[in-house]
Amino acid sequence: MKHPTGQGKTTSHRYITGFDGLRALAVIGVIVYHILPNVLKGGYLGVPIFLLLAGYLVTNQMVGKLVNKQSIRIVNFYCRRLKRLYPTLISMLIFTITYITLFQRNLFYQLKSIFITNILFIYNWWEVIYDQSYFDRFAGESPFTHLWTLGVEVQFYLIWPLLLVLLFKLLKNKQQVGHIVLALSIVSAILMAVLYDPSHINRVYYGTDTRAFSFLLGAWLAFIWPADQLRNQLKPQAKKLIDITGIIALLAVVLLYFVLPGEAAFTYYGGMFIFSIFAMILMGVIAHPGSSLSAWFTNPIFTWIGKRSYGIYVYQFPVLIFYESNFKNIGSHPLINAIIEIGIILVISELSYRFIEAPIAKFDWQNFPGKLTKFKNISWQWLWLVPTVIILGIAIFGIIQSPSEKPQSALEKRIEQNNKTIKQHNSNIKSGKVDDQPPIGDGKVAKKYGLSNQQVKAAKQLKVTAIGDSVLADSAVNLQEIFPNIYISAKVGRQSYEAPEIVQSLKRDGHLANIVVINLGSNGIITDSDAKSILKTIGPDRQVYWVTTHIPSKAWQKPVNKEIKKIDKKYDNVHVIDWYQYSIGHPEWFYSDNVHTNVDGNVKFAKLITGKLLND
Repeated sequence: MKHPTGQGKTTSHRYITGFDGLRALAVIGVIVYHILPNVLKGGYLGVPIFLLLAGYLVTNQMVGKLVNKQSIRIVNFYCRRLKRLYPTLISMLIFTITYITLFQRNLFYQLKSIFITNILFIYNWWEVIYDQSYFDRFAGESPFTHLWTLGVEVQFYLIWPLLLVLLFKLLKNKQQVGHIVLALSIVSAILMAVLYDPSHINRVYYGTDTRAFSFLLGAWLAFIWPADQLRNQLKPQAKKLIDITGIIALLAVVLLYFVLPGEAAFTYYGGMFIFSIFAMILMGVIAHPGSSLSAWFTNPIFTWIGKRSYGIYVYQFPVLIFYESNFKNIGSHPLINAIIEIGIILVISELSYRFIEAPIAKFDWQNFPGKLTKFKNISWQWLWLVPTVIILGIAIFGIIQSPSEKPQSALEKRIEQNNKTIKQHNSNIKSGKVDDQPPIGDGKVAKKYGLSNQQVKAAKQLKVTAIGDSVLADSAVNLQEIFPNIYISAKVGRQSYEAPEIVQSLKRDGHLANIVVINLGSNGIITDSDAKSILKTIGPDRQVYWVTTHIPSKAWQKPVNKEIKKIDKKYDNVHVIDWYQYSIGHPEWFYSDNVHTNVDGNVKFAKLITGKLLND
């Protein structure tokens, strides 16, 4: 895009009010994605918008000075950035750690590492090392997962000014530097595609190098579309062209919000880069003071959300996770609970903005020592120190005392032991050592699971392949007792997008039987494309039995079960095993998470699957 220049240009420090609206669009996408992932599959793409804005605003401030041979006060820049980011981040960390220490002991581990890596802004790489998935919304969910973004952003802030100064010293002019910036952005996008591994998305999702293209596209835009050279007034034809361009970009951004899942391969093979290009164009149009979109994105609601977007983003995950931990029936009323969760997030963000962000931004730090000397004149204004000291003390205790590794629960120990049994049983099948005799004998099997002798004999002859997540792993031993020839592939945190590759591997190794049981959906949504890919890989000649999910604390329970029933109607070889309906009203079958089955629940789960396989 070529920018119109001339009379009426604004200063390089003008506040672009429409950017508050763009921040609002970004944070709305992220929040809706986290609360209702089935509604906005690509809402996570709000993060590239934040990175685009950071790249544009930072570079726009610096390029003019570098072109005019003015010095850049890099240390002051660092201080301003940290002053903006630290207060809310540290407050969130302290409050969240305090809550965990007092009320959420299942999350009481690794708090020291989490706190240190966050205040050093390297948390994204910590998540890569510890394989903390952004998309596992059940088994691996943490109230700190989303803070990877701040690590990436601050790393850019630290590196970019130095790199920009170096490029201007090495190259002849502004245009050449701009070309290098664009080239670096393309290299980053290519690196994301090259390093993409469907079994280990975390590396490319959290990596600073693989996410740099959004920041760099924003930086490149500052070279070709600088805010200080955009006219306030436009000719009607030029205004129309810019507005149409902005509307097309906005529609593309919104469309990709709805259709680009974070688990899809295309997302990493250019999809996220394409989104960033459309978002960059939209940002450029909004930056222009003469465009209609600049006015549209400058409205009271968007402005309010945009100014508080940082707090909204930071506080969202703790609110969601703590809320879902205390209210176990979210899946039955996802919309109502979503409204309540959003309300809580907005209230906390407003309090943070009023009492933390805004006051600290205006605080007179130079005279702070003098104020402390007057502390003896205690007034009500200082009473906030008492609860602050208490909360801080509890948080420090939590940071010091929390174990470095997660303690194993009874359920986790059971699943770990079951995984060993699964591995041994699968090995026996591979080597042909498994006979048709159930491990505990026909009579005991019949009595334990309420089956007839005829059903037990029929089950002994069936060859079955079961693919699933931790729910399947939890009940694997029970299924092996009934089906001696069952080959099980189960993994904690597994999601539907991983299944096609697993099915392909099983088929290649000769372990994909004519009867396939699928138990997925506990850790996230099942998209149409996921289901289609899974069934295409399995093939139409095999019978597929898909188990509905029971996960009442998550909003995707209904959408997942709806999707399973939808594919049952669409494919002749698909059959539904309705575990959700069968288990309603039986909380005694589950562990405290109300998802994984206990000893009694495992028997019921295995019996239901057996009945469906034998009757069909």
